[in-house]
Amino acid sequence: MPWFVWLLAAAALGVAEFFTLTLVLGLLAGAALVAAVVAGLGVGLLGQLVALGVAAAAGLVIVRRVALRHMTQAPLTREGSDALIGKRAEVTQEVTASSGLIRVSGEDWSARAFDEGQVIPVGALVDIMEIEGATAVVYPRELLQ
Repeated sequence: MPWFVWLLAAAALGVAEFFTLTLVLGLLAGAALVAAVVAGLGVGLLGQLVALGVAAAAGLVIVRRVALRHMTQAPLTREGSDALIGKRAEVTQEVTASSGLIRVSGEDWSARAFDEGQVIPVGALVDIMEIEGATAVVYPRELLQ
């Protein structure tokens, strides 16, 4: 009958995983299923606990390896203001280290120069290097080459 207890534990952990979405409880539910199979084969309590621990550790190692691989990859698409980084813009009001205005994708954005001592005149083309809040940090295109 210990296999039934492990099966109930697996079901309870599976339900808890469904509501929490932590993945840890799902791994433990899978490990409890392994322990239920081991218990069904007639192995004693110590063997069941070892099977539970080994299955949980194996699941954690596998999931960790997959998660690390996905965390090191750059996102496929940039969203929001991050999508503006690397785009070309035109200066509509002189850009200095503290103020300025650019037009990018049909929208006006406040801007400041990437180099603090630089003044970028109206009409110059710039590249957006980064976004700080609602301000684009820009660098003139002709200096990039």
